[in-house]
Amino acid sequence: MTRRATDGSAGDADYGTIGTGYTDYRKPDPRIAALIEQALHGARTVLNVGAGAGSYESTAFEVTAVEPSASMRAQRPAHLPAAIDGVAEDLPFADDAFDAAMTTFSVHQWSDLKAGLREMRRVARGPVVVLTCDPRLVRDFWLYDYAPAVLDTEARRYPAISDIAEVLGGKADVSVVPIPADCTDGFNEAYYARPEMLLDPAARTACSAWSFVDAETSEQYTEHLRRDLESGRWDEKYGQQRQDPYLNGSLVLIRAVPA
Repeated sequence: MTRRATDGSAGDADYGTIGTGYTDYRKPDPRIAALIEQALHGARTVLNVGAGAGSYESTAFEVTAVEPSASMRAQRPAHLPAAIDGVAEDLPFADDAFDAAMTTFSVHQWSDLKAGLREMRRVARGPVVVLTCDPRLVRDFWLYDYAPAVLDTEARRYPAISDIAEVLGGKADVSVVPIPADCTDGFNEAYYARPEMLLDPAARTACSAWSFVDAETSEQYTEHLRRDLESGRWDEKYGQQRQDPYLNGSLVLIRAVPA
């Protein structure tokens, strides 16, 4: 059964608690958005599952959004259509109702990954596009030296890319998504060249994996990072990343089309 929090959040994170102010830190990055739009090219109608506050919904398409969290639905900007209250595992649409379907930073939240992906495949005539992270690569990020339980949580929650591709079936292409140094979408790796951002409690709150770590541990992690930034130790070990225009990290884009 799909678990819901008090605000309607489905899956393992309660966005009624952590979703406040989400849009201040998780603004869609235009370069990532362009890759998603390219993957949806040729579609007119698009279903966005786990749509949140509307990140990466392009006005180039006629988008229908589904989002279980009331707090996230309330943060959708006025120029986007209101989202339907619903979950990935039980989409209220007919077979082949849309040209394409998409989901971004959402599959790791679902209580039943296979059911949700099968539903997306059922309602989409064409491509299903998934923006997610490869759990095999999550711990390669420097933050693992400072907040191991946070990235262990992410690695545990994100489904294997091969599992997603297998359930969607057909022909699946997987592309690494370069993360720009000034990325406006504040997931953990977006701050690879700006480590000071992760000292901001609101920036951390906008990354749901931090909500699985207790406050005392989170503070210890943050203090460790703060000390290394103040002493210059972080820059001694990782300072070159401040100069790198992109990070090829764990972020990937999956595009699956029917056989």
